[in-house]
Amino acid sequence: MISLLVREYDEALTFYRDVLGFVLIEDTVLTPAKRWVVVAPAGDAGCRLLLAKAATEEQQKFVGNQTGGRVFLFMYTDDFWRYYQNLVSKNVKFVREPVNESYGTVAVFEDLYGNQWDLIERK
Repeated sequence: MISLLVREYDEALTFYRDVLGFVLIEDTVLTPAKRWVVVAPAGDAGCRLLLAKAATEEQQKFVGNQTGGRVFLFMYTDDFWRYYQNLVSKNVKFVREPVNESYGTVAVFEDLYGNQWDLIERK
């Protein structure tokens, strides 16, 4: 599981579930200000994201920039063009258009906070 800083739980959950197609694994209220919200790509039991609400000003600075502007996460698909078109139709911002590389087809998109993701279909 990877912890991902977010501004608000519900806006992050909506993006990852409704735009990227992730499934909600758990949403447990821990305190009035803190929840344990876990999502995962549909059909993938091995990778999960903990949507962690930034609780301090220092943490807020890193929402959307957890890796200093580098690609942060990698999403694999078995049908690149279907998934790519689906994201485009939902106004997901692509910062690098699709290219064919030696390992497969890849494009870079941003999540709702600006974190960069590789969308990849391996050869």
